[in-house]
Amino acid sequence: MFFQPDERTCLFIDGSSLYSASRHLGFDVDYRNLLTFFRSKCHIIRAYYYSAILESEEYSPLKPLTDWLVYNGYSLVTKTAREFVDQNGRRRVKGSMDIELAVDMMEMAPKIDHAILFSGDADFRRLLESVQRQGVRTTVVSSVRTSPPLIGDDLRRQADQFIELADIAAQFTRRQGEARVTRQQQAPVRHPADQFSELDHDED
Repeated sequence: MFFQPDERTCLFIDGSSLYSASRHLGFDVDYRNLLTFFRSKCHIIRAYYYSAILESEEYSPLKPLTDWLVYNGYSLVTKTAREFVDQNGRRRVKGSMDIELAVDMMEMAPKIDHAILFSGDADFRRLLESVQRQGVRTTVVSSVRTSPPLIGDDLRRQADQFIELADIAAQFTRRQGEARVTRQQQAPVRHPADQFSELDHDED
């Protein structure tokens, strides 16, 4: 990993993508430690977290996490996910945050030196190419240690630096199954997106 302490850096975290990757690798993300880890490596000026929220009539299971993020150093970007039933009777969810993330990265590009993207979506390749032309160094955090790999080859080749999530996971994750009592006593800083675990995600 290559970081410069004085680099003006933004994190762009696709919440659904990071949750999926960490689950495949057997970890739960501790968002407090994630921010602490990257702050120790470079000058973080903004940490964006993107999440589509499937709202029920009474309560969203993501609310404890999103509330915590707002008060603990993250810039939260959300929108309402659209749920529908397809022609086969299966529940489907449309809640891509790609446009929101791309707009924010493009707007921040003149103000930063380094953009760190938490996503393996190859559709972001063109976005990285664009901000690189503006002088921004780019890092992608995802995983190739899953089957299939969670990062597209085009995105990995475009990034100036690829970081394997499994290599840094110990810095800011908690393995699933560890003491639940301890987890309950701490702030709700893991992604509670189990509401999406059995749903298919469609692109907008």
